[in-house]
Amino acid sequence: MLACIPCLALFCLTMKNPARTLRFTPLAGAAALAAAALLGPVAALAQGAVAPTPTTLRPAVDKAYTQLMAAPQVARLLDAVKADHDRATDDLKMLTEIEAPPFKEQKRAEAFLARLKALGLTSAAIDAEGNVVGIRKGTGHGPKLVISAHLDTVFPAGTDVKVKERDGKLYAPGISDNTRGLAVLLSWLKVLNDQKIATVGDLVFVGNVGEEELGNLRGMKHLFKEHLDIDGMVALEPAPDGTVLVLGTGSHRHEVTFKGPGGHSYAAFGQVPSAIHGMGRAIAKIAEIRTPATPKTTFTVGTVGGGTSVNTIAPDARMAVDIRSDEMAPLLATEKQVLSAIDAAVAEENARWSVNTLTASTKLIGDRPGGRTAADSVIVEAAVRANTAFGRTTVLGGASTDANVPMSLGIPAIVIGGGGKTGGFHALSEWIDLTDAWKGAQTSLVTVLGLVGVQGVSEPLLEKRQKR
Repeated sequence: MLACIPCLALFCLTMKNPARTLRFTPLAGAAALAAAALLGPVAALAQGAVAPTPTTLRPAVDKAYTQLMAAPQVARLLDAVKADHDRATDDLKMLTEIEAPPFKEQKRAEAFLARLKALGLTSAAIDAEGNVVGIRKGTGHGPKLVISAHLDTVFPAGTDVKVKERDGKLYAPGISDNTRGLAVLLSWLKVLNDQKIATVGDLVFVGNVGEEELGNLRGMKHLFKEHLDIDGMVALEPAPDGTVLVLGTGSHRHEVTFKGPGGHSYAAFGQVPSAIHGMGRAIAKIAEIRTPATPKTTFTVGTVGGGTSVNTIAPDARMAVDIRSDEMAPLLATEKQVLSAIDAAVAEENARWSVNTLTASTKLIGDRPGGRTAADSVIVEAAVRANTAFGRTTVLGGASTDANVPMSLGIPAIVIGGGGKTGGFHALSEWIDLTDAWKGAQTSLVTVLGLVGVQGVSEPLLEKRQKR
């Protein structure tokens, strides 16, 4: 994830009148306190809520999940998810140990594709962008729902990705973000096929490229460009149980290069501008930009470089600027101010020495569209109701994830967890604790089933959209 789950702005609210279930115990108060302790910094961000959690749901939503939780075939399916836990853990270890740096996901994609085919999705294939895509057809006339997890990790080629077990946890770079999501998708496919569950709508299984770093969501951009009939998306990320991401923070990143003639620090002084001084002027101006607190809009000059030696008037300098916002309008407004500050800084540095030989060029190196799924939309209410069925508190939040793409297109999309406690994102010490992780996989699967419907049990909640 570009913005990791522990860094999210979250809001949590204990649901009233949790649904009665036959097989699941509601989350006890002590367990909730323990979960809060594990969240650490996340809990402190609770005041930065992106939206209140709905407490009154559509009757159709409540009806669908009441029917699902009462159906014997669904109960058997959920038992199968639990029974598949050890085998799914083997998939997790296998995939984790195949490195998948940004833009080099091919080997992991091939392994994921092989597992999809082995588990019955024989039509799955790798598309032109590198995504693994396979459609499990429904009974007909239902919605088409993407269920996804990203293939790539932030770690460069050559990183030791061997899974190590100690203290009840599995340690390896990328094991939770987001290899766990891939393993859960494979488990879902297996149990759906083994239990002969017929969904009304189509399930589009996707292992996508380009979520991390400068991947710029290229996998999802390609998917939604090529498949114009997608009605919704549920992405898996290492989110705490009960978390539902409904906000996609947009971002633009620019690489700025300053160029001048350069010269000796003494002999050429007063005759040529300094690329580094010009960049410094730009940074000072950018630092004074004011942005709205709501919607949260941020900027930073993240990296700088340049020059050749201490006694040289720098002929070149470069910096990278990151701009983010929870809405696109203030992001674009802030971006305009940043670019204007750069132009003004160049003009000032040239004027300082009465020259015009300093220039600056900008290159857009990061472009993630932003968006939001309404808290009162069917897809969010479905996730809330599924959480309630399993006695979970619902948490609404935001981040920059694959769901940004459908959100920006107005297509219903959420991000939920696949189970397990996780930590150390984007660090070599990344870990996952899979104790009872199957419970999270059950909850997320029930969320999905409510959206696409199960033949003979429930009608789809997700509406079919007009083809774009």
